[in-house]
Amino acid sequence: RIYRLGFRKIARNTDERTMIATVIPPSFVTESFQTLKVVDEDGHLLMSYADQLYLGAVFNSFVFDALIRLKVTANMNFYFVYGTQVPDILAADVRFKSIAKRAARLICTTPEFDDLAKSVGLKGHQDGATDPTERAKLRAELDGLVAHLYGLSEEEFTHILGTFPLVADAVKVDAHNAYRRVAKGLVG
Repeated sequence: RIYRLGFRKIARNTDERTMIATVIPPSFVTESFQTLKVVDEDGHLLMSYADQLYLGAVFNSFVFDALIRLKVTANMNFYFVYGTQVPDILAADVRFKSIAKRAARLICTTPEFDDLAKSVGLKGHQDGATDPTERAKLRAELDGLVAHLYGLSEEEFTHILGTFPLVADAVKVDAHNAYRRVAKGLVG
């Protein structure tokens, strides 16, 4: 009955991307998708929706993916995810809010995500990004923001992007350019 952050279970380090995560709507169930525990035994939320959106954005970043693919061979599980460092910033941090809101715009494109969208200040699914160009821009900006949260230099981020041979060069160039725009304060 709640939104839950999860990731695909079947993943190889030779795939285009190893980590694929999202926040799923209430009552969604599937065998090949693992969800994080977001409520306690009494039904109280352990992880806010904004936290789930933030983590989902980090999980889908090139940086986190590069870290996780060093560990994964053919199956993604919680051992790998929990053992991989995630930048820990406060929910009050402007960067946290910026990342969570961008993630919400990518995820919340249909009415069943209205409450999730509203949890980070969007009006609802109508604020979701459905245009492919806008979605690509949001993903690149998330990659640039997350790379800065990890404290990577431009050279280090360039190296990470180079470890994804199956990802289209245009996608990597966009992420690299977004990294530069974040460094100049043009993306926040």
